[in-house]
Amino acid sequence: MLGAVAALTGCATVYQATPAEQAALIHDDRFQPVRDVIDPDQVMAITPQMREFIRTRVPRNSGITDIRDARNQLLDALYTHGELQLEYDAEETRTAAQAFDAKAGNCLSLAMMTAVFARELGLPVTFRQIYDEEQWSRVGDLQVVSGHVNIALGRRQTDYRVLGDEGASLVVDFLPGAKISTQRAIPLEERTIVAMYMNNRAAELMSQAQLDRAYWWARAAWLHEPRLLASLNTLGVIYRRHGDTALAERAFRAVLQHEPANQQAMSNLAQALRFSGNVAEARQWEEKLAQIQPYPPFKFYDMGILAMKAGDYAKARELFAKEIDRSAYYHEFHFWMAMANLGLGRWDDVRTELTKAEEFSTTAKQRQLYTAKLDTLRAKMLRAKTVVQ
Repeated sequence: MLGAVAALTGCATVYQATPAEQAALIHDDRFQPVRDVIDPDQVMAITPQMREFIRTRVPRNSGITDIRDARNQLLDALYTHGELQLEYDAEETRTAAQAFDAKAGNCLSLAMMTAVFARELGLPVTFRQIYDEEQWSRVGDLQVVSGHVNIALGRRQTDYRVLGDEGASLVVDFLPGAKISTQRAIPLEERTIVAMYMNNRAAELMSQAQLDRAYWWARAAWLHEPRLLASLNTLGVIYRRHGDTALAERAFRAVLQHEPANQQAMSNLAQALRFSGNVAEARQWEEKLAQIQPYPPFKFYDMGILAMKAGDYAKARELFAKEIDRSAYYHEFHFWMAMANLGLGRWDDVRTELTKAEEFSTTAKQRQLYTAKLDTLRAKMLRAKTVVQ
């Protein structure tokens, strides 16, 4: 069963779910208790090790005079060779402290960690959700739509300034291939960011079939910020996978009550209705969804895979190109574009697409895989040139 869950979808105002809403949508009795410590206060907590890092790496924080912008000092400490050297890794969403310890994280984890350091330095921080920048991916049979978050660092009132250089906020983005200059952003509150973290953990655990743990994380995310509808959608998918179809339908309908055009909730509700035998209503939602989204995510990709299996590499290349046109930074699309080019003998294009797949990969394992494939390709091309000579 394909379900769609969303990560990093933001909201602005603090809101508490009513007792009636909680009674309708929260069902602890269906799930086993877990040992996970789910504490919102720990998501962006600073550790003694983090404080020591900042104290020793950022001169101004050590009381040493330095006319450089404190923001640049911080970024140098985090990313300069020989310092912390953070890496982008979307294998698991980490707390700020976990990202520091692992020296890696996804865009949300790295944004939270950088924000914690910035606040320790007295720098103003604004979390930013990038408007209309969604990325679909697949984890097993689960479709995941991820938004994107970065941060803007302001200046301290005490920072040294060159006359006439007030300087706008410095935007820091951790996503490979991000184009900051063209981004449209919506400011987010820290409360929303914390709920996003918990919702991401729920989605990750669900993809590993750990439904009990996933439930408690999604529950915590929604109760922490009920207007983060992504977490309510995640709850619905968890209920559906747990066999509680009626509860799943209720959750998806609650999302659609607030956002009538929410595509993930529509798709998930239609699936739940079909499973429960309500085919007529399922068709109604599917028709409505088709009007909003005539070509669902992965439609061209799936057709391209079928073309590859049929040996029609030219058609596959055309279809993968269509998928890349609407989702340019998903590594798997570029990998299969490389495979289609391989079938056509377009060696330079194979290398180009594999390089992009490596660049846009979101985990260390993916990068290692694509690096190995690139090395193998280069060796084959070198041998071919040697034979020709």
